[in-house]
Amino acid sequence: MQRNLGGDGSYVANFGTTVAFKQPVATMPPALQEKHVTGDGLFEKNFSDDPTRLDYGLGPAYNNISCASCHIRDGRGSLPVINANNEWTKLGQNEAIFLRISVENYVSKTLYGEPTAVPGYSTQLFHLGSYHLRKNSPNTGQAEVWMKYEYSTFQYADGQSVKLKKPLFQIRNPYDLSTDESGQATSRLFKDDVRMGPRMTPPMIGLGLLEAIEQQDILALANRDLSAWGVHGRPNWVYDVEKQKNNFVNVYSMGRFGLKSNTPSVLHQSLGAFRGDMGVTNSFFPDESIAGTPLIENIFPTLKQGVNINDEDALNVVFYAQTLAVPSRRKEYLETDIVAGGKNFKNVGCANCHQPEFVTGKHSIEALSFQRIAPYTDLLLHDMGDGLADNRRDFQASGNDWRTRALWGIGLTKTINARGGFLHDGRAATIEEAILWHGGEAQMSRDKFASLPVDERTQIIKFINSL
Repeated sequence: MQRNLGGDGSYVANFGTTVAFKQPVATMPPALQEKHVTGDGLFEKNFSDDPTRLDYGLGPAYNNISCASCHIRDGRGSLPVINANNEWTKLGQNEAIFLRISVENYVSKTLYGEPTAVPGYSTQLFHLGSYHLRKNSPNTGQAEVWMKYEYSTFQYADGQSVKLKKPLFQIRNPYDLSTDESGQATSRLFKDDVRMGPRMTPPMIGLGLLEAIEQQDILALANRDLSAWGVHGRPNWVYDVEKQKNNFVNVYSMGRFGLKSNTPSVLHQSLGAFRGDMGVTNSFFPDESIAGTPLIENIFPTLKQGVNINDEDALNVVFYAQTLAVPSRRKEYLETDIVAGGKNFKNVGCANCHQPEFVTGKHSIEALSFQRIAPYTDLLLHDMGDGLADNRRDFQASGNDWRTRALWGIGLTKTINARGGFLHDGRAATIEEAILWHGGEAQMSRDKFASLPVDERTQIIKFINSL
């Protein structure tokens, strides 16, 4: 069984450590290690919305003030703490979750098939804003977002049960709030055609290695006949900002990143998030996310013109994201229960989508090239059932579709962030809960897992935790 899941450059970790996701690819030369450290500093940097400061660039509408505020120690985010009465709780500063928004329109397709922005808003809902953005609601963005839980119970045939929770979201105080003739509150966000989908920050490790996997190898997985399992993985073809900037005629590429495989490269994902999550514009994404909306018109004269981060700094952040090493499996990975769990992981069909092994192709960063890796993902979209659906289209991805999450490093999630959550919205507090939420194409595998004796279920969970 492969121990160094990230190839030769894996971070060898005999024990769990809170910095296991913050290590550079070990096989890079010193000059590139230094470049990685430079990028790390920018990843950790808190941006300001004060145009007189050197760290200016934040906002005017945003969801957080730095990359690291959401990607805690380069790992998963966590949901807000909800009180014991499960009362609605307002999302505030340093939350690691936000809402994607769009207008669902299957007749009028947007350019490249990307989501249709909500008029007057964008495709991301910003719950924070610069102090002067909304004079009647200082520091509020486009709207307030509130959250609570909906609870349910999963019952095993052997009598054991697991309590499951799902976050629910409510929009309050949108900037375009008004009252209609009947006295009802109205906003473009409240229209029936608006779709909203929560997004929890994923871990950052191994992104450059996933980028280095040959496209033909991913497409070969999509062409497998797994119909007996009900599995039909497929790629997402998405807009590629690098191709457009370099004047390609065809600006589509295969999606690899994002929870619905809606971005094609680490650069697109990273610099899109700089502009999207923090409002830090750059030469690849030079316009504010809320450009052209009424919300920005009144304050536009106060904004410093030009992009907020230069190309050298932006590309150093991209390099940092590409070169975060994957931790090795811990020293107990050959224990009997873990080995047995690995066999059952395959027997119940988990490996149909969580593809164990690839060999990377050539990458511009030599240390990422031709590496034997075990990410446990096929990078394809799968219908995961109504229970996980956000009912929001994203290029070729439907509301039920999600990209298979890479499992490498997953066993260190709670070491990195004790409150870290699993799945696209962080609803699952444990790996067992995450498995039980699987439906759709994963329904047969979920049912096979649930039908196993408790000791064999535990072995599978131990195996996943060993990754």
